[in-house]
Amino acid sequence: MVDEKLRQLLSPVRIASLTLRNRVFVPGHTTNFGLHNEPTARLAAYHAERARGGAGLIITEAIRVHPTSAGRSISLGAFTDACVPAYQRVTDAVHEHGARIFAQIMHAGRQANGDATRTAAWSSSPVAWAAGAHVPHAMGRRDLATVVDAFATAARRMWRAGFDGLEVHAGHGHLLQQFLSPHTNRRDDDYGGGLANRMRLTREVLDAVHAATDLPVGLRISADEFLPGGLDPDAMVEIVARLRADHPLAYVHVSHSAYHGSWSLATQMADMSFGHAPFRHHAARFSREFPDLPVLAVCRLDSLPEAAELIAAGEADLVGLARPHIADPHLVRKAAEGRQHETRSCLACNQGCIARVEASLPITCVVNPEVGAEREWASARRRPVPARRVLVVDGGPAGLAAATAARRAGHRVTLAEAADDLGGQVRVAARVPGRERLGLLTRDLAAEAHAAGVEILLGHRVTAAGVRAGGYDDVVVATGSRPARCALPGGPPVLDLWQAVDLLDAPGAGTGAYVVLDDDGTWAASSVAEALARRGARVHLVSPTASLAARITTYSRLALLRRFTELGVVVHPLRTPRVVGGDTIALTGPLAGADVTVAGVTAVVDAGAPAADDTLFRHLDAAPDGPRIHLVGDANAPRTTLEAVYEGRFAGAFLGRHDSPDAAAVALAY
Repeated sequence: MVDEKLRQLLSPVRIASLTLRNRVFVPGHTTNFGLHNEPTARLAAYHAERARGGAGLIITEAIRVHPTSAGRSISLGAFTDACVPAYQRVTDAVHEHGARIFAQIMHAGRQANGDATRTAAWSSSPVAWAAGAHVPHAMGRRDLATVVDAFATAARRMWRAGFDGLEVHAGHGHLLQQFLSPHTNRRDDDYGGGLANRMRLTREVLDAVHAATDLPVGLRISADEFLPGGLDPDAMVEIVARLRADHPLAYVHVSHSAYHGSWSLATQMADMSFGHAPFRHHAARFSREFPDLPVLAVCRLDSLPEAAELIAAGEADLVGLARPHIADPHLVRKAAEGRQHETRSCLACNQGCIARVEASLPITCVVNPEVGAEREWASARRRPVPARRVLVVDGGPAGLAAATAARRAGHRVTLAEAADDLGGQVRVAARVPGRERLGLLTRDLAAEAHAAGVEILLGHRVTAAGVRAGGYDDVVVATGSRPARCALPGGPPVLDLWQAVDLLDAPGAGTGAYVVLDDDGTWAASSVAEALARRGARVHLVSPTASLAARITTYSRLALLRRFTELGVVVHPLRTPRVVGGDTIALTGPLAGADVTVAGVTAVVDAGAPAADDTLFRHLDAAPDGPRIHLVGDANAPRTTLEAVYEGRFAGAFLGRHDSPDAAAVALAY
């Protein structure tokens, strides 16, 4: 049954002359599925899947209007007429499933890294977006005219490609915002100084875009830059009021942040540390100020019931869910059919999406490894395979994913877990304060395994002899990894990660001074260090590497740094521990004057790289016969949940046919 708030969310809504089938949209988000700055069949399939899943509106990722904004060849652009057929394939794919699609057009400005294209970034003023970044070229009048014309030309190309509307991106610290903001605009000509001058380029762009086509045009903004001397909600309300007085805006899409090397950037892709809908008040403000202008709300709207709260409260007219649509492209259809409980939850972990974008890789998803390979997985599932008898050993993410995929492929599957609960190391990680959303992964994977009909045995330890005697055709070994624990003879006690998490659960424990060792750069060390500090401990985070949390995306690390600062966590890069005596640790490094002594240490937490728990695999692999063996997740090699879920899904789906054309097509699709 669909409740009243969801019914309202799923009701039609009008944007300009268009009727959308519901109030849920997929906001623009970078996929890196482009090739030579044009959309690919992979991108068309990606958007088609979300249209098939029920979204009312899809807004593309940023389509760069000029080569100086390209940055990389895997981004999207509209630089020549030759791009039109490729975009037409995207719009056709979306329209086939009943959704509308708008093209988001933009110029990135100063953060358009020119390393790949050997171009200089353009901006309002020669101010880099972060320390160590390239200083951009301050645009001249001819440059400004070029960009305005490029917006108009891109708009015409998108109209010819069959888009239903356009969204001009004037937020997220991109070029138009760089002119609007006094934080970045240091000019003293007609495009700088007072607000009217700082708005001039945005006005010219909107004039040119409206003159180029009859398509409805929306505006994406950042309601707050979170920067000293930058734009705030009061300023943005005034800007929107002035713009809509002269331009027929179809809607205002209210986001926040600037592309700046500070906490501001972390808010743009708010991770699980922020909580649900932390910036909904921005959309609410614009809804109050402009009751006759459709307002689109976005950012950390984790589920449809939560997003529906904004519609019911009158805080927005449409709600955007980007990462939840990556996690489950069919979330709208499931809700409409009363199957909300089947929705796969977004973890807000930023691991498979923005972290991959930052690394110039195509996006994927921890909970949905089929992202970007929708066509290939769908094709593989259509091929019938002979049923096999399968044993999956251990019920962590890799094991659960393997068991469900194998069962859905038609095999008889038993999953044996030595512990009394499913989830493996994710279950442990979800006990750390601030990382609780990881528990949604275990919950969803377990529910899928039960629903698929997997036989699950808890408290059942598997031996090599038991496997050989079981008559299985395949065994998937997903036994995970063991945490590291170094020896510091004569020093304070050393805890491994699991022991440290147990400590966090103990009442009254966790105070004192702790040294957390991190040679892995993942969330393991940082989340435990933060949790200890929140309990009042004095925490020293020590790493032999030159950077803090190197394997955490910048979009999350900038927020982590702010929390560390507030909590007084002391970070020691390029250092290793040495026992001085009893409770005293010396931290030594290769740089002159780098040595530090920490006295009164309660315990050392070793959050270093774990070791594969592959004993069962070694025994089975040594036997001359027996079932086919599939090694997945940390038991294969200690990495992250992202790899574990993918390897489990792949192994379970392609048992006995890893070298088949279907398996090869899936593997090569990424």
